[in-house]
Amino acid sequence: MVILRKRVAGLSEYSLDRFVGRAKRATRLRGTVSVLVTTSCELRVLNKRFRGKDKPTDVLSFPSIFGSVQGFAGDIAISGDIAARNARQLGHSAADEIRVLALHGVLHLAGYDHEHDHGEMARTEQRLRKSLGLPVTLIERISKIERISKSPGATEPTSGSTRSSKVSQSQVPNKRIMSHALTQFSGATIRTGRTR
Repeated sequence: MVILRKRVAGLSEYSLDRFVGRAKRATRLRGTVSVLVTTSCELRVLNKRFRGKDKPTDVLSFPSIFGSVQGFAGDIAISGDIAARNARQLGHSAADEIRVLALHGVLHLAGYDHEHDHGEMARTEQRLRKSLGLPVTLIERISKIERISKSPGATEPTSGSTRSSKVSQSQVPNKRIMSHALTQFSGATIRTGRTR
């Protein structure tokens, strides 16, 4: 299920749902994935509630606390505002940026964790980006920005790059959290999940 609370030029709920289906097949992820594209304000609320970080982020993933055993893999929340800004700065469409973020979220739902997997997620994301016809991946550009910002005389990037994240199981008080969060923001009922 895809909910577009923040409209993005060139992107429909149907086209994003199809893309997520392709990404799921490519990662062998089983179960339903719900995607919410919303505002930075709503991502900030989710990021603060589930990660304790009072700032917006580009993407959050909420893996199901049951794995995909009950037919539900998890939820992905994406900031359409940040996606549009990054797309302008990177020279591709906002719709492509949403797809880049959705792929990143699907990989987290499939169990990848770029903070602890010694590059496995980055390699997989790069391979899938090419096969799915996407521009540069989230991990690739974060790595590039970090290399540039660490070079002598470099200034912080103005791209507003934010680190996407997966909320760990221990950060989610119960299995209904994402359902409640998405219901609050979208007015829709979505099955249980946890954040990435």
